[in-house]
Amino acid sequence: MHTLLITGPGGAGRTTVAAATALAAARHGQRVLLLSGDIGDPLTALVGDPAAPGLRVARVDSGEEFREELVALQHRGSALLGMVGARPLGAEEITELPGAEQFALLRALRRAVAAPDTDLVVVDMPPLHQSVATLALPAQLRRYLARLLPAERQAARALRPVLAQLAGVPMPAQWLYETAARWDEELAAVQAVVEADTTELRLVAEPGPAAADALRLGRLGLALQQLPVSAVVANRMLPQDSTDTWLAGLAAQQEKYAAEWGAELPVVPLAHLGRDPRGPQDLERLAAVDALVPQAPAPRRAWAVEDRLAQDGVLVWVVPLPGAHKSDLDLVRRGDELLLTAGPHRRIVPLPGALRRCTVSGAALAEGELRVRFTPDPGLWPRAQ
Repeated sequence: MHTLLITGPGGAGRTTVAAATALAAARHGQRVLLLSGDIGDPLTALVGDPAAPGLRVARVDSGEEFREELVALQHRGSALLGMVGARPLGAEEITELPGAEQFALLRALRRAVAAPDTDLVVVDMPPLHQSVATLALPAQLRRYLARLLPAERQAARALRPVLAQLAGVPMPAQWLYETAARWDEELAAVQAVVEADTTELRLVAEPGPAAADALRLGRLGLALQQLPVSAVVANRMLPQDSTDTWLAGLAAQQEKYAAEWGAELPVVPLAHLGRDPRGPQDLERLAAVDALVPQAPAPRRAWAVEDRLAQDGVLVWVVPLPGAHKSDLDLVRRGDELLLTAGPHRRIVPLPGALRRCTVSGAALAEGELRVRFTPDPGLWPRAQ
């Protein structure tokens, strides 16, 4: 199963590009599922009903997902709620809270990847800055659960049934740990999809200075989460042969920024239709661009640890951060973890085993790579025989 996540700065036309990409792949014989969480279901007007052969469309209903999850949570904790005198909420009085969209989209993504008779899942993601946070969410929450509710604290669980009989209700700790374990299992399944070699990211932007700034910061956040970008769709490209001076200037600006992006990533240009795409006929014109059809993604590369002990007495952890500026970066060693900051993005990553026995001795940014130097700690490093 191939998964293609499509995002970009707000207003760049990512929903249209996601639909065109799905249609292009379906026209090439793939069985495609197009998934979107956009409110208002704009895909139906674009794709048509029914959709083209080989293409299925699914929309995430975050409100319904939130109601079902909260009702189920109340049911599992009914004894505990009764003990404290709480009155459960009915499904009809539950409205979704901020953040429910991200969780609903991630759960829908996990289900979509497991769907039968599907070769490609195309996901119309939220705007770029929200997508970075959404895709980082499973790993972040699993880390929080492991810290706040560590598994080793359950060592005394054999006593809980006895205590529950004495108290007459299930012990809160047992319920809490069981709920945390279920959440961790679900989050692990979503994280596996996001980090799979068969999952790739594609960015959509209308070339220009604002889009260039947004893409730089967005790529920085994705790189920090080790989520590589496979291509950029340069959307709404104007014709280069216009006799109108104003249009010719805009077209030249677009070409300039598209060329800059092309120096680092494959760029797929999509022509401006002269209006907003309105339906299946317009979508067919965009889907005629064969370069939209995704190929098999390249395997992801882990952050490499270079052994320079013989030459310089250090190990170097190489962290690719394309587009990073020195002023964007900060790093702090804390125990066996490294807290990395890149622009507005932050990630706490566990150190590889060999680096845990070292101290951080410096870092440098060069050619889009942060190179963190580690010096072996004599008290922890194995001594040569």
